[in-house]
Amino acid sequence: MGTFIIQPHSRLQEWVAEENGYFTDEGLDYVFRHSGEGSRNPSVNSAEGAPDEVKRGAFESMEAGRACDVSSACHWAVGMAASAQHGRMWGHAYSVTPAGVWVPPGSPVTEPEHLAGVPVAVGYHSGSHFSALQALEPLLGPESVELQFVGGPLDRLQLLLDRRVKAGNVFGTPSYVLEQQGFRKVVDTSFMIGFLIQDTATDEDAAKYFRALQRAQRDIDVEPERYKHYLLNELPEKYHSMLDIRRCGIGERLVFEPYTIEVFERTHRWMVLHDLFPSDQAGALDYEAAVVH
Repeated sequence: MGTFIIQPHSRLQEWVAEENGYFTDEGLDYVFRHSGEGSRNPSVNSAEGAPDEVKRGAFESMEAGRACDVSSACHWAVGMAASAQHGRMWGHAYSVTPAGVWVPPGSPVTEPEHLAGVPVAVGYHSGSHFSALQALEPLLGPESVELQFVGGPLDRLQLLLDRRVKAGNVFGTPSYVLEQQGFRKVVDTSFMIGFLIQDTATDEDAAKYFRALQRAQRDIDVEPERYKHYLLNELPEKYHSMLDIRRCGIGERLVFEPYTIEVFERTHRWMVLHDLFPSDQAGALDYEAAVVH
């Protein structure tokens, strides 16, 4: 159905597969298109006062359509997007990204319980939103969880560095920046990421893409130090001096196991129970129709 468009997703695997020629080895007719995340600055400005509320996130970007044939977001948003017919969820793999609620050095928040009533900066309808709820509600009770919708990962990174938010749920390379700048992780919020296949892609081409990523994951597991420099590609240059890649982990790790009907249905029920999506966004397709399995 045309040239397969590949776009890195703030992780190592696509970069490694491209470097080692795995997409070509699989016979994929593709173009590798970087989103420019590494050169994009956060949308917030360093200033006094509370940040603006941002009620748009990963789900809305998939709803509008992304400029690649396979895109990634938290499995909550991907499952809902597939259920709402904005693409199909790939059911043969998922990934897990380390994440956490971070606070600045010197913050009085030193224990998870101290987050009761404290606004936690997250991205709307995104992994940081849903993982914060999942992690904090059992610890604090739903009535004590307060979320602050401020934008994407780079926005939350900048707001934390500026001390304009008291706490923030951050994952991926920005979390390594925070750690190395002395911020403390109070609660772990690591979460699953899913894959959304666009109607422009065939299942055969998607399978080639994932076979290439599987080879890349093995390379990363065996020799991570060779590839961690790609983390800098996903950060604006202004943050490069804050990050020593020798001290970083590998970030997101792909898991080549089925995303099962049980997980899909359990996740969907959780979102419905929390009333996270209005009726005009919530999907109605079931696993059989929404997931490539």
